[in-house]
Amino acid sequence: MVPESAEEAPLAGVRVVDLTTTFMGPYCTLVLAQMGADVVKVEAPGGDVVRYVADERGTGMGPVFLNANRGKRSLELDLKRPAGREVLLRLVGTADVVVHNLRPEAATRLRLRAEDLHAVAPRLVHCVVRGFSSAGPYRDKAAYDDVIQASSGLAAVQGGPDGPTYVRTPVADKGTALMAVGAITAALYRRERTGRGLAIEVPMLETMVSFTLLDQQGGYVFDPPRGPAGYARTDSPYRRPYRTADGHVGVMVYTDAQWRAFFELTGRPELAEDPRFRTITARTVHIDELYRLLEEELGARSTADWLAAFDALGIPAMPVLTVPELFDDEHLRAVGTFDRTVHPTEGPLRHVRFPVDFAGLPGVDLRPAPRLGEHGPEILAELGYGPEEIAALTVVGSAAAPDVPTGNL
Repeated sequence: MVPESAEEAPLAGVRVVDLTTTFMGPYCTLVLAQMGADVVKVEAPGGDVVRYVADERGTGMGPVFLNANRGKRSLELDLKRPAGREVLLRLVGTADVVVHNLRPEAATRLRLRAEDLHAVAPRLVHCVVRGFSSAGPYRDKAAYDDVIQASSGLAAVQGGPDGPTYVRTPVADKGTALMAVGAITAALYRRERTGRGLAIEVPMLETMVSFTLLDQQGGYVFDPPRGPAGYARTDSPYRRPYRTADGHVGVMVYTDAQWRAFFELTGRPELAEDPRFRTITARTVHIDELYRLLEEELGARSTADWLAAFDALGIPAMPVLTVPELFDDEHLRAVGTFDRTVHPTEGPLRHVRFPVDFAGLPGVDLRPAPRLGEHGPEILAELGYGPEEIAALTVVGSAAAPDVPTGNL
């Protein structure tokens, strides 16, 4: 069952059957769990492959898995066997949402299409997160984050003189996951109004094309195009964190007032009336010159000096922090960004709390990421199986009841 703190959460009472693996789907269902949903993670024999990424202790509890699968319960099922499928269908009959990331051919083979599961649960929100829309010729292609960064235009936009490159975090996975969260919650709202379930498909390529082109379409917004694609400010090779006398700072001078204040601060007030810099339209054309100027000026003073000056002028600026430095940041500490927990097998852990504040509602106290098959006996009992049936179903998991033999469903 869901932790007590989730009883008033926005998705309290919503059960999600999570058939996803790797990054995208588990991040989607993590967010749903953080909003109070009861997420049952159904894992194939051997479990989600991400269990074993950087799993130095050999426990199947690698750091990405520990982050992405908090708040979930694990049930290990072999869906290719009749007994496993029977358990799944009974589980789906109790669910509000099913999420999977199978390609169309695999979903058809395993009978996990919307029409298959709506036959069991007509009010079900059936969400597929996959690489490419099933309506197009790429429907059966395999896809991971790197492939989508390449095919969506993002790698080309991110690249420079040496060619295209990838964003170092799997942004296509995570961006598509968040799109799926929005689609699922919208479908649940629709169901409350209509009483009907819905089939949702959230494709990575189309999502990331939308994501990339919002600002990068440029002249191609017009048909025929009226200019090149791209956004000059973000395309500038001089757009980067700037070196100060003792570190680096991220600063974004943007409005007319901010540029006037910056020119005054650096002793060059006349530049505010320079035709190249007077308006945002002109500055966009001459952005390389402005960013070169920023680079030249910032090296003369310390990070602390610049931050104080920028704060006084209302210019957005922050120091560049490494990942380890985030854990000591005074603001992140003050707002309780990091949650310290103790995992039953992995010991003390730090996780990032859900960043959204539903004012007046308590945060959800998430259970730790599950060991493989950990909650099998518990979930089977909830589904109406008796002790002898549970024992016969041979649930896998290090936390399985002592009298339950190990094996695969």
